[in-house]
Amino acid sequence: MSVKIGNIDLGEFPLLLAPMEDVSDPPFRYVCKQGGADLMYTEFISSEGLIRDAAKSRKKLDIFEYERPIGIQIFGSDIESMREATEIATLAGPDLMDINYGCPVKNVACRGAGSALLQDIDKMVKMTEAVVKATHLPVTVKTRLGWDDNTKNIEEVAERLQDIGIQALTIHGRTRAQLYKGEADWTLIREIKRNPRIKIPIFGNGDVDSAVKAANWRLEYEVDGIMIGRAAIGYPWIFREVKHFFKTGEFLPGPTLDERIIACRTHLDKSIEWKGPKVGVFEMRRHYSNYFKGLPDFKHYRMLLVKEENIEIIYQLLDEVAEKYEHVLPFSEMA
Repeated sequence: MSVKIGNIDLGEFPLLLAPMEDVSDPPFRYVCKQGGADLMYTEFISSEGLIRDAAKSRKKLDIFEYERPIGIQIFGSDIESMREATEIATLAGPDLMDINYGCPVKNVACRGAGSALLQDIDKMVKMTEAVVKATHLPVTVKTRLGWDDNTKNIEEVAERLQDIGIQALTIHGRTRAQLYKGEADWTLIREIKRNPRIKIPIFGNGDVDSAVKAANWRLEYEVDGIMIGRAAIGYPWIFREVKHFFKTGEFLPGPTLDERIIACRTHLDKSIEWKGPKVGVFEMRRHYSNYFKGLPDFKHYRMLLVKEENIEIIYQLLDEVAEKYEHVLPFSEMA
């Protein structure tokens, strides 16, 4: 059976790319789509920023045809601002709208947005209802198990948000208090899937970093799909590897050095194209070490790549990497 959000058919068991601040921009989403992501989201966008017409927030509304289906994710603490922001974001033409009730970072949660709403379920319900009514698009939500170990209220959240019209729910298997520490616990996610009242797709998120784990947790926790975040940074192939393992029970060989260089160059090209040469080159710096993780003695090249501002020289450095490491074992055989 296909998983559907509204009229969006995501196939039998979709793999979603998580919305990650300062990571999930269009250049990164491009390589993840090529890697096999079924549904992607923008970085989270401030509702206040959209209403004030802040350039940074508006820029995050950029979406491209090749990314579809794609959702725009918004966050905020004021219900009316969220309603207005939903109307603005809908005009950007996404396939769905997503609300962030999961971000744990201080400057979001301590201002009453993101995971802070887990402390006020009534307000969360009212806010979600305002968003659902403000758009013709399907609305989804991403959240956590609760604020802390004493308030794991995700079961109530799931029922009440479904009742007012959300069409899918992604649950990160940690509380806000955990931030990204400790292990994600998916047992409550399974309880929600088993709740006969819950009819919408439930996606699990947190700690999925391999094909084996994805396959095991698919069976163990009975989710409708999996959202992958940090494991895709510098490794967009994780989506195709998971899919191949689902289909065949066999491991797909890891990406070759050539594939890594092509993906890195593509990411750089898209970054320059979207942000302009200066910002595009600068913001790409955080990705080099991830693309070449595992290469012996790569630090020298990483230092050169992160300092270099000339695009042609960056291309030359990537060519040098290709030449220097061409006889090194495939990445999957290193470690």
